[in-house]
Amino acid sequence: MQQEATATSHKILILNTLAFTVCFAVWMINGVLVTYLAPNPGFDWGAIEIGWLLGIPVLTGALFRLPAGMLTDKFGGKPIFGSLLLICAVPMFLLSYANDFISFALCSFGFGLAGASFAIGIAFTSVWYPTKLQGTALGIFGAGNAGAALTTLLAPTLLNTFTDNGENIDGWRTLPKVYAAILVITAIVFFIFAENKKPASSNKTWATMLRPLKNIRVWRFGFYYFLVFGCFVAFSQWLVPYFVNVYYMPIVAAGIFAALFSFPSGVIRALGGWLSDKLGARKVMYWVLGSSVLISFMLIVPKMDIYSPGKGIMAQRSGTVTSVSETEINIAGKNYPLQVKPTTFENLDNQVLVFPTKEVWQESVVKVGDEVIKKELLAKGVTRIYFQANVWIFAVLIILMGSIWGIGKAAVYKHIPDYFPEEVGVVGGMVGVLGGLGGFCCPILFGYLLEGTGLWTSCWIFMFLLSFVCLAWMHRVIMKMSQLPRDLH
Repeated sequence: MQQEATATSHKILILNTLAFTVCFAVWMINGVLVTYLAPNPGFDWGAIEIGWLLGIPVLTGALFRLPAGMLTDKFGGKPIFGSLLLICAVPMFLLSYANDFISFALCSFGFGLAGASFAIGIAFTSVWYPTKLQGTALGIFGAGNAGAALTTLLAPTLLNTFTDNGENIDGWRTLPKVYAAILVITAIVFFIFAENKKPASSNKTWATMLRPLKNIRVWRFGFYYFLVFGCFVAFSQWLVPYFVNVYYMPIVAAGIFAALFSFPSGVIRALGGWLSDKLGARKVMYWVLGSSVLISFMLIVPKMDIYSPGKGIMAQRSGTVTSVSETEINIAGKNYPLQVKPTTFENLDNQVLVFPTKEVWQESVVKVGDEVIKKELLAKGVTRIYFQANVWIFAVLIILMGSIWGIGKAAVYKHIPDYFPEEVGVVGGMVGVLGGLGGFCCPILFGYLLEGTGLWTSCWIFMFLLSFVCLAWMHRVIMKMSQLPRDLH
């Protein structure tokens, strides 16, 4: 491990961050591309198929993070990162020839290798920086997550351009070719300017390198990362169809709103690294997990428009109905005033409403000439409860959630060089595997939850439960550790 940061350290950090940004943009392309193609003939995919196509690249990236981290510890980051960029360019280019679910899935599995870049970059960055600066350095590197925002922000516009605003759907095939070209160019830059370096543990056997994975701490860190990274990846893609279906947005606008979630999370990761260096990763994680519980709970309530029976009017005495209007019912000289349906209630979509809004009115169930008896229902009550789930309030909450998860991602990885200074590639790779599995599993799970409940907010119910379990587990472990001698922490 390097004792001081140098100009070469900073150069490697810049190259790693650039390459990771490109890889992350590639890794997230299906979030936009699949949503764009799904409604078109030949690509009539349902929620479950979309969930699989969003999850498959993430699965590949997750599965190969451990071997990628081990290879980086063994051979250094330059040959491994550069080769990964070139390898991913091939299936990305072949995606332009895909015509059905199977071919899309196979190509997605191939370019999903880009997700393994994280384990490579973490290991390759850490060997160039001293312990006191690793949180900040790894946080800056992790800002490459902003590549997800670049895809959700720019890819919809590029698709509209390449397809002549939907007139020539086959024009979408240009987008994967553009991404493949960017991968090749980045690989060339990396091979030319990067310098290689290996950790002191590079001479260990493969079995020895895997030994730290027996430590439950590795799996606990991975579980936190399942939330703060895996769910970030999932929502980076899931929010595009979410905005399209819940708020009826065109895909370009949905991409912009999804980018509002992704971009701050990527950039603020550097702040998370700095905070972890200054305040301690443990304290930062308390704030991250607590905030995740609170915000996900606030997002659980769905957009809704509910009609329910309300307070009606019953006859106080028997008689014949002599007149009926919107405002009253008259029976043998006795007037029964009615609550009139409010007209302003119909324009609530154009207002900014934070809380559910309730309106009540009454509608006559009798007509002139009817004979009624005492306590017979004359007018039924109607209660309408409307919750707008205002898009701007929703956007603010998801930006906060994305930013908090961004800080959490840096805090989780700050723990790794502290506890496993010579096995950052292996441990970071395993933690990354578990985080990546979150990105794979969650879109698929969201699809099944949506199919089963009919509620788009079912994904936030899952987030609430997952955040709560992470917080409870961390607190329980810390309470146990506080009872141990300090040197055993």
